[in-house]
Amino acid sequence: MFNETVIRRAIQHDLRMGPKGQKRDEHLLEEVFRLACRYIGQSPEQAFYLAELKRVMHANLGWTRVLAYLKFLDGTLLLRLVEPLELQLKKRRGASKLCLCDHALWAAWLQEVVPLTPEGLNESPHLADLTGRIAESVAGYFFRSIVNLDVAHFPERNGEPEVDFVLTVGEQRIPVEVKYWRRIDYQDTLGLRSFVEKAHYNAPFGVLVTMLDENASDDPRIVSMPLSSLLLLR
Repeated sequence: MFNETVIRRAIQHDLRMGPKGQKRDEHLLEEVFRLACRYIGQSPEQAFYLAELKRVMHANLGWTRVLAYLKFLDGTLLLRLVEPLELQLKKRRGASKLCLCDHALWAAWLQEVVPLTPEGLNESPHLADLTGRIAESVAGYFFRSIVNLDVAHFPERNGEPEVDFVLTVGEQRIPVEVKYWRRIDYQDTLGLRSFVEKAHYNAPFGVLVTMLDENASDDPRIVSMPLSSLLLLR
């Protein structure tokens, strides 16, 4: 039902809404969306997109065209692209992170069901890594839906660890890590601590998004919050 009433309808309707004379390939658009679903919560590189699409469609495609289709899907609100953080007018390094509007669409399009509840994960512990990526996608789309909030992700660079999301509010930045599993250790907060400790990022604290409602860090600079509570904030 989701495939026909939401995904295909959005794709097919918006295909007709483009500039007059502009031709879009519906098959290519669906395959780009399928790749985006498969790698939600991640930041695939250009070469990966092109290799996968070449394998599936048996055609050579340029990155400019693929990027245009990704941005087109961002415009349909089926997914959101979270760009890498750009600082001090330096060129951005890293690819866009993929965040899907609803993991129910992911399940419908890929014909796979992955639980997000602790109870569901107890029955399917082998899906924990995939659940973590979906939770990151959910959080990213939520942040992108907040009007006037600048959202980016921070790829690993210059020896600094990756941070899932960085929210910019005025002159301050708030790093956010999504660790959607039961046990969180000191290493899981490395990215947050590294970011907060850099004075030039002007980050007063970091946010750790978790599965369970408990304080997951004894560092006073890190605020723990379950994903379910985060989604209630507006």
